[in-house]
Parts: sequence; structure tokens; C-alpha cells
Amino acid sequence: MKPQDYDQVESDDFILQEEKEKIFFLIKSKTDEYCFTNKALIHVDGKSAVSKKRTLKRLDYKKYSIQNVILETAGTIDLDIEIKFAIGSYQYSIDVHKKHLEELKDLYKALIKISSIQETNAQYLKYAQSSLEITSKSVNRSSGSNTLEQEFKTINEYTFKWLTHFHETYNTQDFTSVFETFIK
Repeated sequence: MKPQDYDQVESDDFILQEEKEKIFFLIKSKTDEYCFTNKALIHVDGKSAVSKKRTLKRLDYKKYSIQNVILETAGTIDLDIEIKFAIGSYQYSIDVHKKHLEELKDLYKALIKISSIQETNAQYLKYAQSSLEITSKSVNRSSGSNTLEQEFKTINEYTFKWLTHFHETYNTQDFTSVFETFIK
């Protein structure tokens, strides 16, 4: 769908505009909507074309990593192209008419980049945790004047600040820059 038509779809009603969320790519089929925002994939699942019943699933990128992104182009007879990916434990395979190949290439590149950022961030968070564990094992019991309770409190507060800092640094919540780079 074109950006000027985003307000005509159901998923637009579930965008967290108050938190500066915006739609960057939207695929609408007869029964489903796949809304890619800077913060989440919003999937409105219609199950069947004859039912009005809809299921809404919001998959925030900060909670669910994107993996296994594949773009399957159409052959000479095929009319559809497919983008396939996993987000968390959910598997998606979305068919799109082959006339939209250029737009789907942009989405493919954006999802690949988000996946790469998420993978790198997860590794950095592991490094921070590992660093803290190695450091705590290396520090001998202090012979200072602090009581065990004071030492515990000091170490606990430092550890909490350390982990919070790295979580905030390496848990990307907004991928606006990625979408702006790849979605034209």
C-alpha cells in the first residue's frame, strides 16, 4: 500500500502515535495486514475472507528478534513473490504480486539490517554480562572498613547500573533510521 492510504487500514488504529510510532511499510491482502513500523510488526490476521473476526498480534522489535529473512522472486509464470522471515517464534511467508518487487526489495533490506543490529546488540549484552561475571570472580574479599552489608549494597547498585546501562544501549527500540535508509 502507498503511504497516503495507510489511514484506510485497520492496523493504523493500533499504531502508538503517542510514542512516535509510524508506519514505514504495509502489505494488505484479502484477509491480512502486515504493518511494519519503526517499533514493531503489527499483524492483523483475518483468518478467512468471509469472516469479520480479526486477530491482532503486535511483535515489538525490542522483544522479538528478526531472523531468516528470505526474498523469493517470481519465475516466468509465477505472479507472486514471497518474503519469508521469523520474528521471535512466529514464522511469516507473505505473498505479494510481482509488480511490487522493487518495494519488497526495500523491505527485505530493512529487515536484514534490523536482524543484523539485533544480533550484534545481543552479543554486546552477552559481553557486558560476561565482563561483569569475570570481574566479580576476580575481586577478592575486601579488607576495608566496610561491612559485608555495605559492600553487598555497593556492588549490587553498581551491577544494576552496569546492566541497565548496557541494556538501554544495546536494546534498540526504534528502527526509524533503518527504515528511512531502505524504504523509499
